[in-house]
Amino acid sequence: MVNLLIIGAGTAGLTAAIYGTRAGMSVKVIESNIYGGQVVTAPKIDNYPGMPGISGADFILSLYNQAKDFGAEILFETPLSASLKGDVKRIITSKGEHEAQSVIIATGTKPRKLGVPGEEKFIGRGIAFCATCEGAFFRDKDVAIIGGGNVAIGDALLLSGLCRTVTIIHRSSDFRAEEIPLNLVKTKDNVRILTDTTVLSFKGTQALEQIEIENTKTGAQDTLSASGVFLAIGAEPNNSIFASEVNLDKTGYVIAAEDCVTNVPGVFTAGDARTKKVRQLVTSAADGAIAALTAKEYLDSI
Repeated sequence: MVNLLIIGAGTAGLTAAIYGTRAGMSVKVIESNIYGGQVVTAPKIDNYPGMPGISGADFILSLYNQAKDFGAEILFETPLSASLKGDVKRIITSKGEHEAQSVIIATGTKPRKLGVPGEEKFIGRGIAFCATCEGAFFRDKDVAIIGGGNVAIGDALLLSGLCRTVTIIHRSSDFRAEEIPLNLVKTKDNVRILTDTTVLSFKGTQALEQIEIENTKTGAQDTLSASGVFLAIGAEPNNSIFASEVNLDKTGYVIAAEDCVTNVPGVFTAGDARTKKVRQLVTSAADGAIAALTAKEYLDSI
């Protein structure tokens, strides 16, 4: 048994591991995939204080090494179920059972899907979620991006230098993206923006070939030719195994305020997995620190 068990080795989880070990706790981190989460694919990070221009891979590797150097044990196993309401917290994984006095849920999020016909069929055969990872496969081809936030606009900027044409499909007339990159996208000759537009279906034979779309104001339908589509419509939390253990909101995020405390004694949450207004690296790091120090206070109290 350890003092603190952290589920997730993203920015929040690794920061929690650093603060937890430095506070004198025995710390174990469980990660089902590669450490770092979605940030690991970012070619450049410009909004983390004091580290402008660092790549996502270098950023997260630094956190990982720091957590390991301070004594955190990091295991790559898939969490399957949880029992968190007793004094001893238990997590069953693909490789066994882990016990702890306290737990931090830092499971992050996964990309959201549209749920339209053809989507599942063409994932990996034209439909992708990471322009940084897979954009090069569509060099000199026609692609589309679904979404209107910072990720979508960032993807458009990246792909405009690789692809023949880039079409941004956004369901609203207003963009959530920051003004500077949005204005830059609008200067690109090979980028077209379709607002008030939704996707009806994806079509093709062996790979994606066409996107059926509809204008939400006029009802007019059209078909676009595209070899690739990048979905940038947000994310959903990876909290399904905790649904019967802690309170989640209607969208699946762990309910917790800025103190990162859940409704279950000894269970905390950090990063994108919890209810919060701003989901950024800096807020995930802050959550990790708060959750670890609050877990230490909990352990001291018992």
